[in-house]
Amino acid sequence: MPTVRFRGKTIECEEGAVLRNVLLDAGETPHNGTSHHLNCRGNGVCGTCAVELDGSVSDRNAKEENRLSKTPHNLESGLRLACQTRVLGDVAVEKHDGFWGQKVNR
Repeated sequence: MPTVRFRGKTIECEEGAVLRNVLLDAGETPHNGTSHHLNCRGNGVCGTCAVELDGSVSDRNAKEENRLSKTPHNLESGLRLACQTRVLGDVAVEKHDGFWGQKVNR
């Protein structure tokens, strides 16, 4: 079973599970502040569940590419939408600052 590491917590999940659902089912959230309430509920159009990932996950799909190519995001940031990403193996998740989690400091 793959594990997801997020904010000091390790969560087991089924291979192929949607990352957003894994986090929410574990009592965690891929959203910052009010975006926890103001989001598209996993439809891949708002971009508030953007996270940085390290591990085995699915490739970006067209919906994710489209949303991450628009402000305030950009494809070069390397962020992924938790609602469009499937967990394929162990993965570490980091949520950055900002309403959309877009403030990547490198």
